[in-house]
Amino acid sequence: MTKTLIVPGLDGSPDPHWQHWWALSDPHAVMVDLPAPERPKPALWEAELAGMVLRHPDSILVGHSLGAVLVARILGLWPQLRIRAALLVAPAEPAGAARIDAFAPLAERVLPVPTCVVASRNDPWMGFDRAAHLARAWGSELVDLGHAGHVNVASGFGPWAQGKRLRDDLMRASAPTADGPQRGAASGRLMAAF
Repeated sequence: MTKTLIVPGLDGSPDPHWQHWWALSDPHAVMVDLPAPERPKPALWEAELAGMVLRHPDSILVGHSLGAVLVARILGLWPQLRIRAALLVAPAEPAGAARIDAFAPLAERVLPVPTCVVASRNDPWMGFDRAAHLARAWGSELVDLGHAGHVNVASGFGPWAQGKRLRDDLMRASAPTADGPQRGAASGRLMAAF
């Protein structure tokens, strides 16, 4: 069974964040324990996530906020890592944000695996137009959650079953074929009618 590697953002994803719920309720999900979540360092976080991918090859990565940015960085820096797909939820804009500006600038090139960006129209960490621009640049599907804040506890998200469905759709869209694993964007195959 494909593992889901859950990648938290700044300050982690403690109870009752939806990522915490997923880690507790899904036997195939593993929370990535990033060092010093309150003081993120790109090189340390990248090394930890790369190590998890090496231990769990062909996983689906589910990043939230700065975790989504980290996943995009890993995919851009180390395309040879065996990652099946990635769900990038409410990415945070690091440029100009003092605690996370070391993660800037965000690369704007097509990512090597199927990806989906989930964005909100009133996310305080990244405007919807910027998220849509990144989704295009990354070759990602874009899911518009409407006015959903930062898709976290403060904006009313608990277990977030819709997110699991998006992950499952991405898993199906990235299923290996007889020719081997699929690469590139999911090309409109994700269920995005929410």
